[in-house]
Amino acid sequence: MRDRLLDAVERLLVKGGVDAVRLDAVAAEAGVSKGGLLHHFPSKRALVEGVVQRLVDRFEAVLPGPDAPPGAYTMAWLDRSIPEVAPEPGTAGRDEVPLALIAAAAGPEVLDVLQRHYRAWQERLDADGLPPGVSTLVRMAVDGWWTARLLRLAPPHGAAHVELRRLVTGLIDTGAIGTGRVGTGNADSGPSSADRAGPGRSSTDPAGSAGESR
Repeated sequence: MRDRLLDAVERLLVKGGVDAVRLDAVAAEAGVSKGGLLHHFPSKRALVEGVVQRLVDRFEAVLPGPDAPPGAYTMAWLDRSIPEVAPEPGTAGRDEVPLALIAAAAGPEVLDVLQRHYRAWQERLDADGLPPGVSTLVRMAVDGWWTARLLRLAPPHGAAHVELRRLVTGLIDTGAIGTGRVGTGNADSGPSSADRAGPGRSSTDPAGSAGESR
């Protein structure tokens, strides 16, 4: 039931943003009574927090542990966030529910939850065995790609998107080669990101995702 309700919240978020998430609207979208909804989520804030936490859990499920080779965590971050092929304009990709925008719009308490996760993720990126700044630069590229796409600030499409993805992948591969312990493959001749993802990791499912988002 909880997942059914959270799925309904995500659909409403995609359609109309946080303002569209009202208790009666969520109940109707999920096909349940308002009382059934309140049994699981007593407020709009609880609903949004539930969506954010579920997206965070999905995101973390595909990230490797601390024993992964240099660059593997950063590569998984990229694979999980930016697809190898640009999503078609106007389509909902794996970013159906952008985490950061939900958290920001839902208020400081929900945003604080996401900020704590980001601090922990950044610490893990810093410890990924790449030269200083490389993992952070990759995260900044991911954040910039999301911002451009979400706000329609001339995001790259087609060949431009593919080239951007290749260049960011190259940053990780070059950094891993520089450590003397290559763990992510070569951008030109090594395994694809799907191959690098390995068991329990995915190069295609959401962030949502920021999102499943994302």
